[in-house]
Amino acid sequence: MHSDKELGFWMSTALVVGNVIGMGMFMLPASLAPYGYNALIGWAITIAGVALMARVFARLARDFPNADGPYAYIRDHVGEWPAFIAIWCYWVSLWITNAALAVGVIGYLVKVLPGLGSVPPALLALALIWSFVGVCLLGARTGGGVQVVTTVLKLLPMLVIVMLGVWVLFADPAAYTRNPPTTQLSLRDLVAASTVALYAMLGVESATVPAAKVRDPARTIPRATMAGTLLVAALYVLVSTVVMMLVPQQQLAQSSAPLVDLLDRYLGQANGQWLAFFVVVSGAGALNGWTMLVGELTRSMSVHGVLPARFQAVNRRGAPTLALVVTAILASAMVLMNYSKSLVQGFTFMTLVVTAATLPLYLLCALSLVNLWRGGGSEAPRDLLILGVLGAAYSIFAFIGMGREPFLWSLVLAAAGVPLYLWMRRQPSR
Repeated sequence: MHSDKELGFWMSTALVVGNVIGMGMFMLPASLAPYGYNALIGWAITIAGVALMARVFARLARDFPNADGPYAYIRDHVGEWPAFIAIWCYWVSLWITNAALAVGVIGYLVKVLPGLGSVPPALLALALIWSFVGVCLLGARTGGGVQVVTTVLKLLPMLVIVMLGVWVLFADPAAYTRNPPTTQLSLRDLVAASTVALYAMLGVESATVPAAKVRDPARTIPRATMAGTLLVAALYVLVSTVVMMLVPQQQLAQSSAPLVDLLDRYLGQANGQWLAFFVVVSGAGALNGWTMLVGELTRSMSVHGVLPARFQAVNRRGAPTLALVVTAILASAMVLMNYSKSLVQGFTFMTLVVTAATLPLYLLCALSLVNLWRGGGSEAPRDLLILGVLGAAYSIFAFIGMGREPFLWSLVLAAAGVPLYLWMRRQPSR
């Protein structure tokens, strides 16, 4: 018998961990290398900020377990228009994320299976996207099960790196001081490093999006959100620190596969292929999780009147069929557009847009807590105000750190949704 409440604590936590750990972690040490020790301070800022945002989402989920996700939080406490802008930008970011993940996975998949090198990479990326649409059409329980398995597998190479770091610490402790980063500490590099690290932590809100499918959401979502966020943060900092301290800064900054370089340096050559396998698993697991999320978000937007009612339709397994198919078509179009660029250029462009499109959701969910405190009068808990203000401050800090271009992209995405908003407001059902 089908149950609408199919995601428990472990599947919800796997959704957070699996969506946050995608392709970014396997390139992040190289991206942060030019910043030297600024990267470690930047990580501290990013983890504090993202932990704040995780608390924001956890608190909203605890206080409003039947709200069906972030759109309802913002609509009820900030307003319908801001809620539309935030959820529209976030919705676009999800199917662009799927395109970016598919593009990134294919680059490593060809290393694992060299015979696929003769197949056009765009065709492989499309096949990957539609394969996970097929998985998610089997229902949230199947997609959640795949997420748990891939999350466990993607943690293995990170644990190997951490254990290698511990082994070197005892076997050759001087290795950690042999090639120290030479970049001087500066406010500019610190802000830039924290912004780079932020992309790798996007996804802490994942457990709140399919709220309608979560068992006991008031308890499960906050626990899963915080557990997943803290686990990922700890792994990211440990892995980044080990790689940064053991691989010379110049070499690390130019590396296309920093974790492979570290393993080759200490364990010998020929580690690339098995690590590439885990990179593929990591990216594929994230693609599965984000595909599930974008389907549920599309259905939720339809329920709330943001998208046409036909997107609410589900198959006999409870999967939102039309929502999954349409968002996969959009992701496929993005893949085809970006294969006119190089692999790296296409991936970088899409990740830039994704980060810019996610921040309005973070900012407005934080402001929802502030307005909730204001509306509660003298009896409202003061921690609502503190959490909301700090979360909003971090979101604004992240916007400033990203610079002008991402901010303009967020404005373009918001403007693109205005015609749909106006059209939906004119529909009789509203």
